[in-house]
Parts: sequence; structure tokens; C-alpha cells
Amino acid sequence: MTSLKLELFTPDDDKRPVFLTGNFNGWTTNDPKFQMIKIKEGHYEYTFSDVPPSIDGFEYKYVKGGWEAEELAPDGYPSANRRMEYPKGKVRDVVPTWKRHTSEYNPAFYPEIQIVSKRFNVPQLRRRRRISVLLPWDYRSSNKRYPVLYLQDGQNLFEDSAPFGTWGVDKKLAILSEQGKGDFIVVAIDHGGQDRIKEFSPYDSRKWGEGLGIEYARFLAETLKPYIDSNFRTLHNRQHTGIGGSSMGGLISIYAGIMHPEHFSKFMIFSPSLWAAPKLYFEPTRFTAFAETKIYLYAGGKEGAGVLENVRKFKDVLENKPGFNPSQLNIKISSDPQGHHNEARWGEEFPKAIEWLFYNEQ
Repeated sequence: MTSLKLELFTPDDDKRPVFLTGNFNGWTTNDPKFQMIKIKEGHYEYTFSDVPPSIDGFEYKYVKGGWEAEELAPDGYPSANRRMEYPKGKVRDVVPTWKRHTSEYNPAFYPEIQIVSKRFNVPQLRRRRRISVLLPWDYRSSNKRYPVLYLQDGQNLFEDSAPFGTWGVDKKLAILSEQGKGDFIVVAIDHGGQDRIKEFSPYDSRKWGEGLGIEYARFLAETLKPYIDSNFRTLHNRQHTGIGGSSMGGLISIYAGIMHPEHFSKFMIFSPSLWAAPKLYFEPTRFTAFAETKIYLYAGGKEGAGVLENVRKFKDVLENKPGFNPSQLNIKISSDPQGHHNEARWGEEFPKAIEWLFYNEQ
């Protein structure tokens, strides 16, 4: 028999009990069989007298009830799964902080957040990027396959400490799930920091120099999507795949969808920076060659730079192209006269767009 003793040291300002979850129990959280024993303040233990066998190694995490209260790494982001190829002996772990939920949603429906990689290879740009996934709350306990939404600017999507605010996608997913509208996977792609504008620019410009948008779009379609489809239970086809973002992230999402319509059929475009790429209005599109494409466009009246006017112009351009067929290309504009250009407002729009794109047949 192989025994394994786990010791956990963590700040004890949160008095809720600590549980283990992992591939040994189907990633069930709040499982009383795997509640850790409190030795003293900030010190917990759990002993496996016989470690369950697994061909994939031994993976686990610490949670204080559910995924809404999972362990966080020192940088404040959800940590990767802890892993041992040959689990035995004594292991000492440290959890510096925990995710905390608020009362605005039911924590039972909180998504599971995984860091796919902090340095995911982007061969088209010869650089690396953090990629995260937000899985439905019941992903581990089901065998379903799910639609996927690829969102840009991952740093601003679900972390309360985001420098420019957050959409609160994690909390919005919990609310949607409780309403029966959260059965999809969100893939959050971090932007490139100081290279963000170049990566999200489809064309070269005098102001920003070389545009790397074509390479970034190829990364989404040719590298990231195949990886996600191979490693998660996704519905692979375009009818179940969406792409989206805000500001420059909205701009590159439009471009990527136009260039790769065989992969993306649902567009979540918030306050796109169309002013930065006027050539996009003249980009040949192939939407009419594919059925069931839906584009959700949002803009606020307080954003400036003609954002709302440009969104309306873009809709007109699409609908006036030769061969336009409203049964194949469905476009919706949502606007808020008082809406500003920020993450909080885009977070408010997120559930509305989700419902229309994924749960409304019209």
C-alpha cells in the first residue's frame, strides 16, 4: 500500500474548512471524505492510506468549499493543478491566498478556472502567452461537450485585481449557469502587454508601425483552437464556436472572424476600435458562404471617437454587401446612451450578448 500525507500551511483569516479535490475523486468539491484535519491555526493535514491509482498521475487542488473559493497562486491568479507522478511520503504545500465570492451569485454554480499555460507558445508571433479556461461548474461531473467562446484581453475578464477593472466573467457565468444558460467554455487569451496594439492591428500604420493582426488571427484559428478542442470536451464545429473582445480586442475579433469564418460563427464585439483600421470596412468577407453567422455589436454613447457611429456603419457595410442574406448573417446592435468605454460596462453587456448568441435562435 502506498501512503501519502499532505500538509497545508495557509493564512487562517478565512475560517471555512479546507477540502481536497482532484482526479482521485472526479474533481468533486466540498467532499466530506476529503476534508482536511485542522492541526492548529493555518496548519492542515490529510493522509491517504492508499493512493488511488491513475494512469495520468496524481493531480489535486485545495478548495474552501467549491471552485468559487479555490486556492490562488502568489500572483493572485488561480494556480495550476498540483501534480505528482509517484505520490507517496510527505508533501508540504503553501496556499498564500484564496478566491472569495460575493453574494451576487450562487457559489454552487461558480465556474472552474484553469490556467492552461502561463507561457503558451504563439509560434506565429514567436512569443508566449498566458491562456486560461473557465469551465462550466459541472464540467468535472458530466460527460457533455460544450460550445466555446474565445475572448481577448484575458487579464481583464475575471480577476478582481485587474489594473483597468474587470468584466467579472466568472461571476456572470455563475449567474447564467443558475439560469440554465452557462453551458459553454470561455477561453481567455492574455494580451501582449506593450505589443497589444500591434498584435490587435490587422494592418500596418504610421502611428503604430507593423500590424501583427494577421499572425494573431492565425494563432487563434490554427494553433489555439485545435489545442483547446484536443484537450477539452468541446463542440468543434463553427456553429458552436464564438470569438469576442472589446476595444482593440473587439477589432481583432472582427478581423479574425472575417479571415477564418470556417471556425467562428458567433461574434461578441464590444466597442470595437474601428477608427484604428478603416480598411476593415472594405475587407472582402465570406459570411454569405456560411450559414448561421451571428454578430452582436455593442457601443456606448459616452465613449467618444465615434465608436457608436462606426458600429452602425460597420453593420450597414455588412448588410449592403452583394449577396447579403439575412437568414445567413444575423446582426444585432445594442447601445447605451450613457455607456462609457470600460470593463465594468462590458461586463454588464456580457450576459445579454451570451443569451442572444448562444440561447436565442433568432
